[in-house]
Amino acid sequence: MGLAQNHDIMTALRERLTCGHFEPGQRLRPDLLRDEFGCSASTLREVLFRLSTEGIVDALDQRGFRMPHLNRERLHELTHLRILLESEGACLSVRMGGVAWEAQLSAAHHKLSHIETRIRDEPDPGGLVPLWSDAELEFHQTLIAACASEALKRTHSLIYHQFRQQLIISDLQFGAVPENVRQHQAILDAALSRDEPGVRQRIHEHLERNFQSQRGTKAAAE
Repeated sequence: MGLAQNHDIMTALRERLTCGHFEPGQRLRPDLLRDEFGCSASTLREVLFRLSTEGIVDALDQRGFRMPHLNRERLHELTHLRILLESEGACLSVRMGGVAWEAQLSAAHHKLSHIETRIRDEPDPGGLVPLWSDAELEFHQTLIAACASEALKRTHSLIYHQFRQQLIISDLQFGAVPENVRQHQAILDAALSRDEPGVRQRIHEHLERNFQSQRGTKAAAE
């Protein structure tokens, strides 16, 4: 199987791993997944190993692979890292991005806002999760796209997928989506106004609020 096909399988499996397709702690068995992906078990083992290096699969010593469990300490750390990376990347984009970046950011937000509004109004939004996940990633990646640091963007992508996976595990009901609609608009407004302190503050509010709401929900349940 060629590199392009491996990449397609990796992309599809990454989406399932970060969109609630698997249960926390579920064993990821290549011999059972191969029919779904139309490839050999050895190819899936290779893909799962590569995804384990991205932090979204747990590689068990001599015992295969599994979906990670929810870990509140890890979610806290990932939230902090996303705030640092995204704030810096967004401020550099505000400073360096041109009209094309503004147009791309506005378009990405328009798509995300439409999907989040649909999720907010749907009694069972589960079917919209992949669309929302892609649109949310596109908006946040576009926000930092003009920062001119490929290392920052690569690191942000790794942290983003780990963060997204943990957040989906902790809130399959999408309780934070109504507030997300307002917060994404606030981030967009600050970015288009070239307000660097405002962008930093809006990103911090958006990400820290997500973490705090999940922590509060879990604490109440305990």
